[in-house]
Amino acid sequence: MRIGEIAALIGVTPRAVRHYHHLGLLPEPVRRSNGYRQYGIRDAVLLARIRRLTELGLGLDEVRDVIADDEGRELVDVLQELNEDLAQQETVIRERRERLAALLTEARDGRLTADAPLSPQLAALLAGLGELPDSPMAVKDREILALLDTVAPEADRVRLMETLRGMAEHAGEMYALLDALADKDPDDPGVTRAAAALAALLPDDLAARFSDQPDGGLTDALFADLAPAQSAAVRRAIDLAKHRQKAPPYRQEPPS
Repeated sequence: MRIGEIAALIGVTPRAVRHYHHLGLLPEPVRRSNGYRQYGIRDAVLLARIRRLTELGLGLDEVRDVIADDEGRELVDVLQELNEDLAQQETVIRERRERLAALLTEARDGRLTADAPLSPQLAALLAGLGELPDSPMAVKDREILALLDTVAPEADRVRLMETLRGMAEHAGEMYALLDALADKDPDDPGVTRAAAALAALLPDDLAARFSDQPDGGLTDALFADLAPAQSAAVRRAIDLAKHRQKAPPYRQEPPS
């Protein structure tokens, strides 16, 4: 195969193939006597692997690390992993189409609301919140939940929404504490109060999901959208909850 043929087969551009050569992700193939590159099945498999990894959200440096781990593996193993990646993508696409189909049905029946589309889990969570007082933090929280409802894989979304439902009855209290920090400094005493109250509500498994280091991803973006004092309160609450997990259980010594 020539470069245009392998690019068309995998669904990338010849320019992308040349870029992967330049970065060392895709080795330069043997050239024919006329100077044209000659690609084989292994080149096609590797190029497909690069495309799938980038579509899954990996940066090119991360792709390079994964490919380095693939070196020396049997072709059948690489093909099997590629097949599993494709199956996972098919599952995600099917779930999105099912949600879209439900949304289209609501639209045709005149039942489409301004909050749509919502998963059943988020709809149940919002119903549990009930009528809340006017709160900027409540509006922001609803936007964050809608985003997570859209981007989170189904299993994570179901688990997250079920966890948050257990905190719903305290939502009004938490929104009030965080709203009060909107124009405060991160060292305001209210940060400590809000952090302690939120930490008491945070389940251990939810707190454990937050990284201790900046990741440049969705979590960092969510914190950046908060006011400085609000962000400080939430981060401190997560730290308190994680510290609680590491603390040894209290054991009462038997009387002597």
